[in-house]
Amino acid sequence: MASLSEWIEGARPRTLPNAVAPVVAGVGATIALDAFSWWRSLLALLVSLSLIVGVNYANDYSDGIRGTDENRVGPLRLVGSGVAAPKAVLAAALVALGLAGVLGLVLVAASGHWWLLVMGALCILGAWFYTGGTRPYGYYGFGEIAVFVFFGLAGVLGTVYVQAGRVSWAGLACAVAVGSFSTAVLTANNLRDIPTDIESGKRTLATRLGDGGTRRLYLALVTVPYVLSVVLGIFQPWVLITLVTAPLLLKSVRAVGGGAQGRALIPALRDTGLAMLAWAVLSAVALSV
Repeated sequence: MASLSEWIEGARPRTLPNAVAPVVAGVGATIALDAFSWWRSLLALLVSLSLIVGVNYANDYSDGIRGTDENRVGPLRLVGSGVAAPKAVLAAALVALGLAGVLGLVLVAASGHWWLLVMGALCILGAWFYTGGTRPYGYYGFGEIAVFVFFGLAGVLGTVYVQAGRVSWAGLACAVAVGSFSTAVLTANNLRDIPTDIESGKRTLATRLGDGGTRRLYLALVTVPYVLSVVLGIFQPWVLITLVTAPLLLKSVRAVGGGAQGRALIPALRDTGLAMLAWAVLSAVALSV
């Protein structure tokens, strides 16, 4: 039986910035629209956190029973390492995704925009079928698109819409920026896993682009938020303060651009996530001024 610390590690806490950042950025855009609601923002955060924990456990379960995680470099895999029974990890995934669904339903009901149930259902289905089912889309190179949509566009714009009933250009810019950061985290992860993914038959976008193409994609993705900072700064100069987060990416850019492999890429995931969270916090502050 897995220990509490192993369950926590299996939830992959280093990915939590991917859930927090879109809500924080969305709150900033909502404040700019003078529509902020603290409890709706909190609900949106809990939905996002439940969703990412659910997808992490679901990935652990699905990859584990397929044998994909047997030789994986990186955080502990509960099923792949044998420290937890597959059924227990599946149950944890379903509980987390179920919680996201219930909290999301409350948020939709409070907003009165019932069509958002469709978006919520797509988010939950996307979390499961990333590596679950007979033809998981994450095995065919669509994982990056899903992360951009769910933890970028949906996460930020959903947070804005359930409070303001509309979105803004600033909100859209934040959604694209956070989505690019979040996709960069997955790209660095899949870059690290290219050798083992090829061996196990997992055809991620990284295995399709190859080592060099994946590195170039990562560098392009982490550039996008800062280009948007400059564009937003033309209209709201305080947003330029987000540029001070760029140094947080220096080690990651050097590692990815310099050809680091395997475990040497693990810090890049952490640092990219931290840069994303810092960018989101500062953008929220700037949009609130």
